[in-house]
Amino acid sequence: MKNIPPNRFDHNTKPPNRRQNSITFILLSAFIITSIIWFYQSYNSDTDNIKEVPISRIITEYNNNNATLIESDGNTVTLTLKSGDKIKSYKSSSDSLSDLGLYAKTDEVDVEVKDNTSTIFWGEILSSIIPFIIIIGFLFFMMKQIAKSSSSAFSFGKSKAKIFSKNKNMTKFSDVAGLDESKEELVEIVDFLKNPNKYTKIGAKIPRGVLIIGPPGTGKTLLARAVAGEANAPFFSISGSEFVEMFVGVGASRVRDLFQKAKRNSPSIIFIDEIDAVGRQRGGTGFGGGHDEREQTLNQILTEMDGFDNKTNVIVIAATNRPDVLDVALLRPGRFDRRITVDLPDMLARTKILEVHSRNKKISKRVDFNKISKQTPGFSGADLENVMNESAIIAAKKNSKEIKQVDIEKSVEKIAMGPEKRSKALNQKEKEITAYHEVGHALVAHIIPECDPVHKVSIISRGMALGVTWFLPEEDKHLYNETKFKSDMASLMGGRVAEEIIFGEVSTGASNDLERASKIARKMVTEYGMSKKIGPVVFGKKYGGAHLGVDLGTKNNYSEEYSKIIDDEVSALVIEAYKKAYDILTKHKSKLEEITKELLKKETLNDEEFSSFFRPIRKKKTLKK
Repeated sequence: MKNIPPNRFDHNTKPPNRRQNSITFILLSAFIITSIIWFYQSYNSDTDNIKEVPISRIITEYNNNNATLIESDGNTVTLTLKSGDKIKSYKSSSDSLSDLGLYAKTDEVDVEVKDNTSTIFWGEILSSIIPFIIIIGFLFFMMKQIAKSSSSAFSFGKSKAKIFSKNKNMTKFSDVAGLDESKEELVEIVDFLKNPNKYTKIGAKIPRGVLIIGPPGTGKTLLARAVAGEANAPFFSISGSEFVEMFVGVGASRVRDLFQKAKRNSPSIIFIDEIDAVGRQRGGTGFGGGHDEREQTLNQILTEMDGFDNKTNVIVIAATNRPDVLDVALLRPGRFDRRITVDLPDMLARTKILEVHSRNKKISKRVDFNKISKQTPGFSGADLENVMNESAIIAAKKNSKEIKQVDIEKSVEKIAMGPEKRSKALNQKEKEITAYHEVGHALVAHIIPECDPVHKVSIISRGMALGVTWFLPEEDKHLYNETKFKSDMASLMGGRVAEEIIFGEVSTGASNDLERASKIARKMVTEYGMSKKIGPVVFGKKYGGAHLGVDLGTKNNYSEEYSKIIDDEVSALVIEAYKKAYDILTKHKSKLEEITKELLKKETLNDEEFSSFFRPIRKKKTLKK
């Protein structure tokens, strides 16, 4: 491996331009000298209060013996009268005092002649040359700016990749938690960058590319940086959108420059984040249509990856959350040979991630990360990092010296459901409706064993909701059956049913519940084949090009007859869930009122407080006589 100088990658540090500094100094000096001369001349003219008269007056006063002193300073003739006043006039440069008849006939008149020929000479030289110097300097400065803009135009096609050298503190695999399987796949890449001869001697080819696929925030970029840190190799990082510009050919030029830099500093790693920005399907058949400049950039990437030889030791790592829009030529073997899928972390992985992000924070010894992990299903690594940061902020606001369990739990609730809005006051009637609504959700879910346990019930407004009922699964689930879906739908209907049982009418608070229940029912019928009337048939064609975990909608690919059957089946499932919730709450109406009364007092019930209403009452034992 080559020894890389410390400042090799520091492209932002530029040497001082001594030539430009000297020119600036010359121009500034010329300006100062000119200003001094002009100021001196104006000062003399302003401070000189001697009366100016015609030259004939000077001659007359001299001939009348009214003078005591004659001063000649260049073309200026100053006469001092016996009264003490002074008068002055100007003569021709070719005339002398004798030519004008001004000479001392008696001892009463003194004559003083000042020789300022050199002063006048240099004054005329400076006053005539300095403006030319300023003009020439200005023209030189303008030409330099034009040359600079021209050079920047030629450097427009240079790569804008951020370069992290091995001399900087880089990420290690120990800084990446919860991605054990993904790290195992990348160990071979690290070993190759460290010991390339080990593989080339036996005939193994260099893995040219690694594509990391996963939802946002799952650690794709972190994995790539960990590979560079473990291999102790230069790391060139760039986003796919930085290749595409408004000028044709700029993207391809930047690709060439990036790969040339990587080859010069091999073994090295090129990381292209969000490669789908330039790697979409060519020809306009992919999501988003065609784009000539993007296609040319993609062509250059394909060419550069094919141009690698066995001695280059450069590996391209790309990340995307939209693998379905990538061009097939980019995904073929020989370009991106490895594909690593990064999923959302499970419960054990979330615990490890929380521990990693708590390293530089003052955490209380009583904090249980396993409990926090159970409260964060579906959270990505970025979400968990945000949880720890928010908990530190909450602890700092309270002037606490360490982060406690309650601080982390509050941060989880804030991120999952939004901050509390205690200022959003409800009147007593709305408060009661909200309380019965939330308890209806919780009570139905508690009675049905397939539902997730109740974690918290609150009537404190969060986000757009007036109240919140929070359920937490006991373990991570990957498969859901028909019973689970119907149970969740019944729980969603519990709020609306509770309002109807207690108040005899319903409010608008259940609109989101109805939407979610209808969505579950429609997926059961059209996607999961859980309708007995229709059977195991999938209806609707999904739009392509969606982000991982995001559904952009479907297109109907069935007849109007089946459309009516689907609507009837969806309606039947929702009504079935409604009836199930109604039967449960009617049977446990007294429990509904009891829990609601307590919720109105405390505004929030945690899992233990809620479960206490269902514990059996132990009867006192009586002794037999």
